[in-house]
Amino acid sequence: MKLKESYRKYILLGVIGFIIIGLIVAKIMAKNQDEQFIRNDLLYEQVQKLYNEENYEEAVVYIEELLKTQPNSEVVNYMGGLISAINQDYNKAAILMQKTLDINPHKVDDAIFMLQLGEIFYQAKRYDDARIVLTHCQEKGWAPEEYPNYQDKVLELLNSIENQE
Repeated sequence: MKLKESYRKYILLGVIGFIIIGLIVAKIMAKNQDEQFIRNDLLYEQVQKLYNEENYEEAVVYIEELLKTQPNSEVVNYMGGLISAINQDYNKAAILMQKTLDINPHKVDDAIFMLQLGEIFYQAKRYDDARIVLTHCQEKGWAPEEYPNYQDKVLELLNSIENQE
């Protein structure tokens, strides 16, 4: 089958037009993605600032917005868990901290994170989960420099769990 010269020109122009339209759409989508990234970055910086200033009530507003746009972000879930715990919403904190661990299973080797997780589970009255986490902390024998009484706190929480049951 032979194509006429005019058909070849139309096919070539069609392919070129398709490529140009694809490039334009990609540029528009990339610009929207850049704007969303910048917006999320500014929101996270605001959350960090409010957290450092101990303005946790206002930080909740911004972290909620971030959790809507970045539900699978480890750092957003972790920060949301800490802020929720400070605001005594322990059930939500437990969910967010568990999600942080689900996103990054290597957190199981982070001594401070695991103590925070165990304490949040304890406060949320999830005693079985708290016992598992805190027993793990105890078995690892962690003693971080920034928390010299780490093992004492773990033992205190484990004893409190035993007294609750």
